[in-house]
Amino acid sequence: MRYLADLHIHSHHSRATSKTSHIRSLAAWAQIKGVHVLASGDFTHPLWMRELQECLEPAEPGFFKLKESVHRDFSVLSSFDLTTENIATRFVLSAEVSCIYKRDNRVRKIHNLLFVPDFDSAEEINRRLSAIGNLSSDGRPILKLDSRDLLEILLESSEAGFLVPAHIWTPWFSLFGSKSGFNSVEECFGDLADHIFALETGLSSDPAMNRLISMLDSYSFISNSDCHSPARICREANIFDTDFDFYSMREAIRFPCDGRGLQRFSGTVEFYPEEGKYHLDGHRKCDFCCDPLQTRTLEGICPYCGKALTVGVLSRVMELADREQAVFPDGSPLQYSLIPLVEILSELLGTGPATKTVMSHYLKLVSCFGSEMNILLTTPVEDIKKGYSSLLGEAVARIRSGDVYKKSGFDGQYGVISCFTAGEESDLRSEDEILRRRRVRLRKAD
Repeated sequence: MRYLADLHIHSHHSRATSKTSHIRSLAAWAQIKGVHVLASGDFTHPLWMRELQECLEPAEPGFFKLKESVHRDFSVLSSFDLTTENIATRFVLSAEVSCIYKRDNRVRKIHNLLFVPDFDSAEEINRRLSAIGNLSSDGRPILKLDSRDLLEILLESSEAGFLVPAHIWTPWFSLFGSKSGFNSVEECFGDLADHIFALETGLSSDPAMNRLISMLDSYSFISNSDCHSPARICREANIFDTDFDFYSMREAIRFPCDGRGLQRFSGTVEFYPEEGKYHLDGHRKCDFCCDPLQTRTLEGICPYCGKALTVGVLSRVMELADREQAVFPDGSPLQYSLIPLVEILSELLGTGPATKTVMSHYLKLVSCFGSEMNILLTTPVEDIKKGYSSLLGEAVARIRSGDVYKKSGFDGQYGVISCFTAGEESDLRSEDEILRRRRVRLRKAD
């Protein structure tokens, strides 16, 4: 079975998250986006754990579904007409733990993702972690716990559970982060390193960047949204062609191809890494960014204020890289770099991505084509041009071919990816009947 999975999200119990990030709204947005398997996130938080147990019931082995008495919550979209694909979203139990500890006279700050197939395993992990720190303070708890010891707790609590280091290049909180990370998986996890088989790329890197480093050849790379609001589900995701259950998905991540050469983990949906907010080096307060070569010339110092630059993901990747070109092991998943649909519409309509105008077009498109991922990945471009907008069809075609314009993010500021230059967009819009005459009008259009 072919399905999409977003395996890193957060609930409304995590800091800086939307109050709408409850289980019913997450299920609704997963259907709109076209996601079949969604991480639960935050199972370490007692109140979220209770909500998960109250709202979910077992489905396929290791997967969970909404109970029949619990319905998807589309209330945030209730003022719009909406028809979507009937996707029976499944949940997999997951959590993110922030490990902050000292190793070799340095403070390490590593975020790790935990996955287990059942509530008993999650409860055992929570029992042991609660003796180390306060699990109620944040959906992503901060614990004085070595990453190696967290992995040991997971392995002792769940035979089938697995750990994936999260967004591995983020400067402050990751395995390879320039501020507080390590230089290898073995250095971080020690004698248990063999139990790590996958790494999460994060928004500011993609598999191609990671394949510049030969010591990572044996690892699979997963990509996830790390969303803090339901509307951002699936800005990154994973595509599987395997049996629909936790154990098959786990093995597909570990071994993307089976022994017969069949691709089980077939692809990842990616942000353009330049759009990630830590791609290049820079200093946000001074509105200054630079590439790795310039950073070395400047000796890591901002030329405007004299303070240290925030060294981004590309610099850190190049520091550890031992290849000039990416080398993909046989059977590596394909990479699909996309722009979220609301950002495409925002560019075409010349208004903010959170406006009613953009949302009206977004939901009309979902109603026409079933889900956002259908539009971006599989719907024929000619169908988009004929059924909705020639300009949107051209934008999707350019995104699929990688023919886009990039302004890189740095020091916590997102980059910008656009499909058109200002001049050609204006010319194309004047020829586009839908956008010129505004014939697409919904009840709540501006």
